[in-house]
Amino acid sequence: MAQTPCMRANRATPLRVRNNEFNHENLQLGINEAHALGKKFYVVVNIAPHNAKLKTFIRDLKPVVEMGPDALIMSDPGLIMLVRENFPDMDIHLSVQANAVNWATVKFWQQMGLTRVILSRELSLDEIAEIRSQVPEMEIEIFVHGALCMAYSGRCLLSGYINKRDPNQGTCTNACRWEYNVQEGKEDDVGNIVHKHEPIPVQNVEPTLGIGAPTDQVFMIEEAKRPGEYMTAFEDEHGTYIMNSKDLRAIAHVERLTQMGVHSLKIEGRTKSHYYCARTAQVYRKAIDDAAAGKPFDASLLDTLENLAHRGYTEGFLRRHTHDDYQNYEHGYSVSERQQFVGEFTGERKGQLAAGGGEKQIFRR
Repeated sequence: MAQTPCMRANRATPLRVRNNEFNHENLQLGINEAHALGKKFYVVVNIAPHNAKLKTFIRDLKPVVEMGPDALIMSDPGLIMLVRENFPDMDIHLSVQANAVNWATVKFWQQMGLTRVILSRELSLDEIAEIRSQVPEMEIEIFVHGALCMAYSGRCLLSGYINKRDPNQGTCTNACRWEYNVQEGKEDDVGNIVHKHEPIPVQNVEPTLGIGAPTDQVFMIEEAKRPGEYMTAFEDEHGTYIMNSKDLRAIAHVERLTQMGVHSLKIEGRTKSHYYCARTAQVYRKAIDDAAAGKPFDASLLDTLENLAHRGYTEGFLRRHTHDDYQNYEHGYSVSERQQFVGEFTGERKGQLAAGGGEKQIFRR
């Protein structure tokens, strides 16, 4: 874990199209800058493409490969095959979107010539350790911090279902974070789920523990900005799931992850501020260095991460918790109780400092 890699998406093939500002010129500058600093630069090509996007894929990717990125992060087997055929010397890392959850899958991709696998977020620490021991020659990378998707490692249909924006084509609208009203429903004589105009009893109900929560209850979910458009939600013995995950924070497990031989820890920060990305990377860098030096875990790092905007924290699937530990039922946006990001200094002019693209004067000497 000696190097901190940079990751950027090829403009046509990422899963964050609205946050992809790299054209070819900027991409080359970024690669050169990373290499000048002794860092790695990975280009993300992890879209799930339909036939139309295959037509120009190799043509579009060729100038990117010629820029000299250290690896491509990919998920689609067909695209991986095309890259192996056309650019045999290009290192490929398996994206988390490929949902690698067992050692046999990791071994398969090793035999296909990939050099690193980014494991699924849905694994426990013990499962990661077993994969590491079963396939010791393959580099392993895991997510340790950032947003968690309520779908299986991002394979979500919710945004496409609600407003025709396909998350697997890079246009996710984070519909899982919106405000929803929940009302009780019922099944009519022909099997349709319809609205039930009666209050929902809430006394002595602890659905996350399976106490007082009937398993045959039906609810109608209404998005706040789409009144009258109802979606059906069913409740099982564990409760009803309303999709808004807390953020992953695994810094307390950095020591064990380094001891088991994980090669890289990944921070999800593609839609975050520069401050968030820099501060989070700084905190995890210290945790890694402390673990490598045999120092005990510094609990003050938890406080530093609390200062950043977040949706509440969870350890995700690394250890098993009660169901309400995973979800934020209060709000769907990131908040910081102690700090606020107000802008980025981009340069200095005589008598003033410039902030942001508009170069607003915010301080006069």
